[in-house]
Amino acid sequence: MASKPVVSSLYRRALKLSLDWSVHRELWRGQALYIRSLFEANKDVRDPRQQKVLFQETEDILAEWKHPDPYRAPTAPGGSKYERNLPAPILDPPPPMHL
Repeated sequence: MASKPVVSSLYRRALKLSLDWSVHRELWRGQALYIRSLFEANKDVRDPRQQKVLFQETEDILAEWKHPDPYRAPTAPGGSKYERNLPAPILDPPPPMHL
């Protein structure tokens, strides 16, 4: 198992999850630094079995702290502005074809 993509994915998910729980970016920055320190503390683990245990523990923590109403960008699917103000459909018939 390649650990770099797994660690990157877990790190990004942890940052996004902490951003769901934070109201202000200034407060979130401290949490992001703390999360970074947790990942840095285990960066020298090379044993695949120990890595697998760490990955599973991190997955469990992320599942436990999952936000019930995560942040979504307003224009993203599920956002408050998704598909708002779409252009009107063209209802005119197509122009006649001359062959």
